[in-house]
Amino acid sequence: MKKRSMLMLAALMLVLSAFLAACSGGEKAGTKKNESEGKTGETAEKPQDGGTLVYALDSAPEGKFNYSFYGTATDSYVIDFFDENLIDYDENLKAQPHIASWKTADNKVFDFEIKQGVKWHNGDELSVKDWEFALKVVADKDYEGPRFDNVRNIVGAQDYHDGKAKEIAGIKVVDDYHIQITFDKARVNNLDNLWTYPMNRTAFKGIAVKDMMGSEQVRTKPVGLGPFKVSKIIPGESVEMERFDDYFGGKPHIDKVVVKVIDPSLSVGELKNGTLDMTSFHPSIIDQVKALDNVNAVTYPGISYYYVGFRLGTWDGEKNVMNEPKYQEKKLREAMYYAINREEWVKAFFFGVGKPVNRPIPTNHWIAAPNEDLEQYKYDPEKAKTLLDEAGYKDVDGDGFREDPNGKKFVVNFSHYATDNPTFESRAKAMTQYWEEVGLKTKLTMTDVNLYYEMLEKADKSMEVFFGGWSTGSDPDPTALWGSKALWNYPRWVNADSDKLLDQALDISVVGTDNDKRKDLYVQWQKLFMQELPALPIAELEETMAVSKRVQDVKFDVSGMNRPNEWWIKQ
Repeated sequence: MKKRSMLMLAALMLVLSAFLAACSGGEKAGTKKNESEGKTGETAEKPQDGGTLVYALDSAPEGKFNYSFYGTATDSYVIDFFDENLIDYDENLKAQPHIASWKTADNKVFDFEIKQGVKWHNGDELSVKDWEFALKVVADKDYEGPRFDNVRNIVGAQDYHDGKAKEIAGIKVVDDYHIQITFDKARVNNLDNLWTYPMNRTAFKGIAVKDMMGSEQVRTKPVGLGPFKVSKIIPGESVEMERFDDYFGGKPHIDKVVVKVIDPSLSVGELKNGTLDMTSFHPSIIDQVKALDNVNAVTYPGISYYYVGFRLGTWDGEKNVMNEPKYQEKKLREAMYYAINREEWVKAFFFGVGKPVNRPIPTNHWIAAPNEDLEQYKYDPEKAKTLLDEAGYKDVDGDGFREDPNGKKFVVNFSHYATDNPTFESRAKAMTQYWEEVGLKTKLTMTDVNLYYEMLEKADKSMEVFFGGWSTGSDPDPTALWGSKALWNYPRWVNADSDKLLDQALDISVVGTDNDKRKDLYVQWQKLFMQELPALPIAELEETMAVSKRVQDVKFDVSGMNRPNEWWIKQ
């Protein structure tokens, strides 16, 4: 058995220090605002028109440039420049009218109205029929994306998905600007969970749903509603956009946006030289970014967390089935949690902008359970060893590593996603050493990030223990990640008590509009989760963004950035 020590950590930090200039971007999470209050480049000057904004990604987009189909953060960064949600969210993550406004008397039937004169980039006027079209695409049996959960609760959506109906009964188009959507029952979060991203019907005319994800309308010639329109895409390298003068939110000040993929080792140099204006960056280089005279290093609160998941089952195409035996033993999962020194690990790899998290809900969300109500699973390798002994994982052959209860070789096959950021492999290796310290032989596999999540969605058998991240979005409800029918429930955890608590927390007949009642159910759910441990919550971080001082009026809060039509470049 290998013995870890602070000497190992010191050596690790020496290796890591060699990588500091190469570590930017790739991840986003968060906790609290810093002294900048999440704002940068604000002046009393009158906005100027013109200029080109260069925005960098540290890894290549997957290339699914449509809200209904994308699955990675890099794709979403691109889409946000050229497309639009029908509704918006304020700094308290409360839904606000944007393109659409709404009325409901019972949280079951919603009447929506959209603004007139909103233009698509191809000149079409937005109609609620574009929204209906998107809802039907997402509900279609041939749809391959991950958003069916966002339409499932509309009356008739499941029947439409199953081929039992030709229309979705709960969608009623009144005219081009009015639509009524009826859900199967009243829920607190029906609006927050609803898919509110339209698709241009003209662009997708004649394309079968099964062919949409690979079509040029998604990959190379997307049509959006946003402040910039796509002019050129070089797959894997860059996306160029030009100002859309007819943007409903007001003509943008900036002429052109270039989103490019760069080696993260070059980001500090490009920021310094003025050839790069904006990029998210890894916390490991925060001091280098702060040292640049021409750049603001911004941190702002986030609603994401990282976890280690266990493959407990499979995905049958409709739901999760918990039928994989290797990690069903709860004492094994508990032992692997106690074996991780999260305080040390977070300090080593997140450079002062992270902290351990003890639940599958970020601290910034109002439903987060108080730490004192939860088992802390503080670092305790001796307790980990005791639990493994009790569960029958013992070193039978004397090689220093434990066999399984049947006396067979036991290896933790641990997967982590790979980008150009070298800290990812370093931190993954550190995790394997924690487990080897308590006698669990561990094998690490680094997989390209775009392939990684595709493998998780398909419940690939090679992904036994894996590192993952999740952003909870505006609605704190965890069903989309942990419900028994959720595609993004990567551990494939199935638990009737969990589903019941999650359903009750959304049921108007149970909680009404009382947030305290709703929070109590979510706290109960978090307690259940931390008892069952289908995954090990590890850390949460602040968001980090570098913004050139020549870029003005960029604002940040827990909901993200303000719309880029408000930004301008100081000439």
